[in-house]
Amino acid sequence: MSHVGVPRGTVRKRRSLALLTAGVLTIPALAGCSSDSEETSRGVPQDIAPAARDRVADGSTVNWAVDAMPTTLNAFQADADSATTKITGALLPTLFPMDAAGQPKLNPDYLESAKIIEREPKQVVLYKLNQQAVWSDGREIGAPDFVAQWRALSGKDSAFWTARNAGYERIEKIERGADDLQVRVTFAKPYADWRSLFSPLYPKEITGSPDTFNDGARTALKNTAGPFQLKSVSKAKGTVTLVRSPRWWGDKAKLDTLVFRAVAPKDRTKALADGTVHITDVDAATADRIALALRDGSNGQPLTHGPGADLTPAAALRSWALAHGSDEEQAEIAQAAREKNRKAVVAYGAEQKALRGYAVRKSLEPAYTQLALNGESGPLADDRVRRAVARALDRQELAETVLKPLGLPAKPLGSHLALAGQPGYKDGSGALGDQNTKEAQALLADAGWTQGGAAEKPKDTKAGSEAEKKADKDEAEDKKKADKTDKDEEKADRAAVGSDDSAASRAEGLYIVGQDDKPGAGPVQAPDASTATHVLAPSRAAAAQSLALLRQASAVSAASEDGTTAEAASKATAQDKATAQDKATAQDKQPGGAAGAYAPLGTAAPAPASVKGPLGKDGKTLTLRFVLPSGPGSQSLRGVGDRIAAMLEKIGIGTEITKVPDESYFKDHIASGDYDLALYSWPATAYPATDGRPIYAKPEPATDGSLLVEQNYTRVGTDHIDQLFDQAVAELDEKAARELMKQADARIWAAAGSIPLFQRPQLVAVDKKLANVGAFGFAAPRYQDIGFTDRQAAGSPADRKK
Repeated sequence: MSHVGVPRGTVRKRRSLALLTAGVLTIPALAGCSSDSEETSRGVPQDIAPAARDRVADGSTVNWAVDAMPTTLNAFQADADSATTKITGALLPTLFPMDAAGQPKLNPDYLESAKIIEREPKQVVLYKLNQQAVWSDGREIGAPDFVAQWRALSGKDSAFWTARNAGYERIEKIERGADDLQVRVTFAKPYADWRSLFSPLYPKEITGSPDTFNDGARTALKNTAGPFQLKSVSKAKGTVTLVRSPRWWGDKAKLDTLVFRAVAPKDRTKALADGTVHITDVDAATADRIALALRDGSNGQPLTHGPGADLTPAAALRSWALAHGSDEEQAEIAQAAREKNRKAVVAYGAEQKALRGYAVRKSLEPAYTQLALNGESGPLADDRVRRAVARALDRQELAETVLKPLGLPAKPLGSHLALAGQPGYKDGSGALGDQNTKEAQALLADAGWTQGGAAEKPKDTKAGSEAEKKADKDEAEDKKKADKTDKDEEKADRAAVGSDDSAASRAEGLYIVGQDDKPGAGPVQAPDASTATHVLAPSRAAAAQSLALLRQASAVSAASEDGTTAEAASKATAQDKATAQDKATAQDKQPGGAAGAYAPLGTAAPAPASVKGPLGKDGKTLTLRFVLPSGPGSQSLRGVGDRIAAMLEKIGIGTEITKVPDESYFKDHIASGDYDLALYSWPATAYPATDGRPIYAKPEPATDGSLLVEQNYTRVGTDHIDQLFDQAVAELDEKAARELMKQADARIWAAAGSIPLFQRPQLVAVDKKLANVGAFGFAAPRYQDIGFTDRQAAGSPADRKK
């Protein structure tokens, strides 16, 4: 599937984001918490039509679609993308590829062994290389290649244009071991994720100098060490062609040629029908067409879908009458329309017949979609409002909306740092709580957002006062932002032509959810002072409840350390409550005033059960800017956004849905912070301590007054979360490191800046005769095993017609 929602350059750089268009998040008493033991939830298995190598024919060419031509073949540069990852995976050494369970697994093609041989006084890892491993020029893979890559990525020489140096900066030295096949790496500081290093491994000819590193591997790789080698890169044809490597010492590649071909998502159905690609990610619409083609091919009946399928007998009769009537002008128009429809039906039928040669292999992609809440400014700077948003969401419904129609397990994701099936996965959402409308309304009321608040004037405001001047300034800034939004909307409307969005949500690119003046709404009723909602929770109690929330987050992970059950962890003594303020640390406090998570025990939610229209405070309505991509491949994401908006409307939060072009969605809105709510995805990782830290690190102020956010585009973080990541990345005991990551995840949930929704579906259309390829899930492909099981197909041309 296309990845709006995963930013470009998302491979494992600093951890790259997935608009996976690319398109990356629910506690009086640990309610809804999972058990404290590590969860045993199983991931969805991969779907690749596995076949033994002796059943796969030698020879032939396979065309594999990618979104676009890669701008670089250097996976460590900022503009590397998913195409870079696919191509380098077939050309270069990956020492610890991910297996089907999302764990790093030693690759015997390159390593005999790799392990920590010393922990004190310093960590030392010894790599023993496969004695047959050589580069395509015949030189042995060895310590000089490790040294050159370390120096390029250590961050000490700014002449190397690198996107990340995580882990490499911890290395003190690299030496040759007892012989040329041993590489000894000594770390200045302990590094738990040492298996993430040197993958892919580049030859020293590329990493040995800034010039060759920066430019030498952008469009060419002369020296490789994989089952394939690079033959050509053609921008004109949009292809990167690999051929079987004669120097490869492992299992011989079954294919003669593997071509990566740039095909835009909108063109993939036609490319499949034309036979120009054999493997491609597809969206649900294309998957449905393939399913229909397979069904229709077996029943022998005329097509009941496609162009003209919805034409009623009466409409068909009218069309015939017009085409054969006495009005020559009308007859000519009708005849042209009928001919156009006839050609469309013929073309559609031919495509459907060709699509019978494909199967859709499906699993869950190693990536998840999240709702991001920008906590830098505005209402969401108050963590009570963020928690209210989170508590309003029915994540089960959202998961079912996307996954259930595809026949995939529809279960909300419970962790920011692991996916179901990975070691260490645990549902930590109990640190925030399950969906609860009354609790969400109580949080908003405690934060001062009430039914009559929109009609109130700001407190302590006099004519000509500083507050009034500030209001004027804010209004001018809002107008400036609105002007910018208008321009984005114009682009979005052009990009969204032909999409299946409803007319109401498409109008002018903006739909305000929760406003009473939207189409079909009834008359607006002025709020009555006697019915206005008043805050029932005193601020002191609210603050105590906020502290309790942080304590609950700690209990989620602490319980697993001392054997305490979720039920026992929820029973706080009176002494605990009395000393809660003393125990809370300043680093866990968020901006936005006293963060009351719940009203006092036994107090009814102050907001009414049914909220009509947005709440308000100090004369302003509670309305959030919800930015979504407008491209044709993002219909599912927009559908999720519409459902979220409806859920927020129920608790009195209005949303302004703005659809912007896919190409500007991430750069101009997510990364720049020009949004309140947004949907995008993050890829999975086997190394959460390394890859997760920049995503959830607490933003730091820069010298110019701006925030340094790394990859934390929600701008929400705490010192405690940072400390847990730092401890985990230096913890060499894997079990202890996982426990630290569970604690960090509980804190991330409690901060409510990122709400994981569901793991993304992975739909891959594949020639039915191809084996060992499809929806890989977590696992890295074994390119040498891919091939046709039909020997006739194996000898056919790459662009054969089906």
